[in-house]
Amino acid sequence: MNPTLVILLVASAVAASCALVGSFLVLRKLALLGDAISHAVLPGIVVAFLITGSRSPLPMVIGAALLGLLTVFLVELGNRSKRLQEDASIGVVFPALFSIGVILISRYAGQVDLDLDCVLYGEIAYTPWDLLEVGGQSWGPRALWINGIILLADLLFVLFFYKELKLTSFDAGLAAALGFSPILMHYLLMGALSVTIVGAFDSVGAILVVAMLVVPPSTAYLLTEKLSRMIALAVFFGVASAWLGYAMARVLDSSIAGAMASVSGLLFGIVLLFSPSHGLLAKLLRHRSLSRGMAEQLLLLHLGQGGQGRSLAGVALRFGWSEKELAKVAGRLEERGWLEESREGGLCLTPKGLAAVERSGQAQLRHPLEA
Repeated sequence: MNPTLVILLVASAVAASCALVGSFLVLRKLALLGDAISHAVLPGIVVAFLITGSRSPLPMVIGAALLGLLTVFLVELGNRSKRLQEDASIGVVFPALFSIGVILISRYAGQVDLDLDCVLYGEIAYTPWDLLEVGGQSWGPRALWINGIILLADLLFVLFFYKELKLTSFDAGLAAALGFSPILMHYLLMGALSVTIVGAFDSVGAILVVAMLVVPPSTAYLLTEKLSRMIALAVFFGVASAWLGYAMARVLDSSIAGAMASVSGLLFGIVLLFSPSHGLLAKLLRHRSLSRGMAEQLLLLHLGQGGQGRSLAGVALRFGWSEKELAKVAGRLEERGWLEESREGGLCLTPKGLAAVERSGQAQLRHPLEA
């Protein structure tokens, strides 16, 4: 199989599986927990290796999943003490577990291919040549099989528990009242997260997988308020980041996983600026439109309540505006035919402007932009 195709398929599988699970992390405001679990599962991987004596995928996944659930349990235990906030609990638990993993590696696994660079950073460029062999026969790249199976498992998990995940993510109290267990769904989600993270170790690494868990779902969250559409967009942005990141890495001759994370951040920045509903530019335009509308309403009300015939300078002094700013507001009203300048240079309402003031009803003007 073409090495480039293998790398892109593995990256797409990792990005899609991370997006499926990460969407619910973002909705539950648990994005930092993904980072915690990605580090805290290290002792589970080491213990699984020490027990089995091999780096076969199944023991590693089981060990990582168990440590992921232990991490969640310890964080929840800290929260229930009422003395620690959730971020503080995470900050206490994951460095402790991660440090235990580092000690175990340096003490018992220093002579094997199980070091921090291998576990934390990964290198997707080597996946085409790391083959899965069963009974002496090669079945293709091991990372493709592992991440493909994890993607399928995550997809089935989300489809099967979609209603429960949606309800417990948005209203845990209502879910409990309807007979669903928010705690059970929370631990199932954390188990899926742990498995997804450990599956990505050899390809993008535990540190860079956090970007795929958080950034594409956050990007999708800025574009829609419908959960199913958010998940679909998150998968799209994750896969797009993988493909565009690979292209950027080829051009720059740089780390492939790092380029993927960088592209995902770039896409987030673009959406953050230009999202039609939640983008910074859209908010700026709405704020500007509201400010202009309020200024126009204020000038109309002032002229309609005894301010007729005042000069531009007099009105500007009354409102504390600059004459240039007032001239722009008056110019927009004049273009609508609501305002005109008298021969003496004063500002006066036209019959159309007076009718607008009268229709307002106790000074509650309709927005001028809607006229």
